[in-house]
Amino acid sequence: MTAQYANPVRIVCGAGALASLPEVVGARRVFLVTSPSARALGLIDRLERLLGDRLAGLHERVRPNPDVAELGTLYETFWRCHRDAQVLLAVGGGSVIDTAKVLMVGTAGGRFDVLAGALAAGREVEPAQLRPLIAVPTTAGTGSEVTPWATVWDRAAGRKHSLHLAHTWPSCAIVDAELALSLPPATTLHSGLDALSHALESIWNVNANPVSDTFAVAAVHEILEVLPALLRRPDELALRERMATGALKAGLAFSNTRTALAHSISYELSLRHGLPHGLACSFTLPMVLQSAIGRRADRDAVLAQALGPLDAAPRRLRDFLEGLGVATDFAAHGVDAAEAQRLVAQALTGPRGRNFIGAGGGSPGA
Repeated sequence: MTAQYANPVRIVCGAGALASLPEVVGARRVFLVTSPSARALGLIDRLERLLGDRLAGLHERVRPNPDVAELGTLYETFWRCHRDAQVLLAVGGGSVIDTAKVLMVGTAGGRFDVLAGALAAGREVEPAQLRPLIAVPTTAGTGSEVTPWATVWDRAAGRKHSLHLAHTWPSCAIVDAELALSLPPATTLHSGLDALSHALESIWNVNANPVSDTFAVAAVHEILEVLPALLRRPDELALRERMATGALKAGLAFSNTRTALAHSISYELSLRHGLPHGLACSFTLPMVLQSAIGRRADRDAVLAQALGPLDAAPRRLRDFLEGLGVATDFAAHGVDAAEAQRLVAQALTGPRGRNFIGAGGGSPGA
């Protein structure tokens, strides 16, 4: 069988990589998208110094999990008032980068309802205008800086949409571990768990290929070793760099496979139970691993490379998570047995659930 791997994102990484921003931007005018914490941390001042008069505009109010109710005004303001901005710059976590990806895709007349309607109907949008994106993650976990996907929530309708076009890959990712030094412990944990889930989900995946496997196995090894140490020593830059590298490799893995069952389960948990995404997509990993083992010999071989002997791998993974304070049963997260069974069965039929190698072979036990 043949396999394909493609990722068009230029990557600049290493401590201090943000200093490369002027070279990456060139002479272009920039619209900056970031979160409220960026100003308090002095990050906006630093970006203003790096960009000078190339900074054409700024939005610094991105909140977690961008919702269609909040995106409309920002989207239409951007396309109406910032036509001179030639490139988008997203500096923040996954929600910031996802918000910028939505802004990349300009509809005719800059109308957000056209884009929102296409997302709700599951139709692909043909952009009338585009802006390239430079993505600068400040967390080590989402991988959004090297993928084309953006998650858009519609809480009023109880739905989650995925924006994914050939045009929504960032043109460049600047991965600077120094930007993560100020992360609080919960964010460090949840983003690290998200990265672990990305890596494992790309292995028990019908779209896996030898290149994605290489990135995924390396990411699992790095994250399992580094995350506990990082939570004990959060100010250690060398650990932050290793975590950033592990998360980046996980992103490069699932950029070609997409995620699978654990993520499919997580969306409902975040939407209806308010669980942070990294927690929602990771506490079920031992359960999903147990179901994945034995489905396909080639996937078993890669899982063994990542996790060691498979007879005890689910228990070791469960012990790892619980050692970080993450309960691995649904009840601990407010979900009873009946709802858990419904969630898993429903998740298996979703677009991400169908990527799981066991999607056609019965539900994992909940």
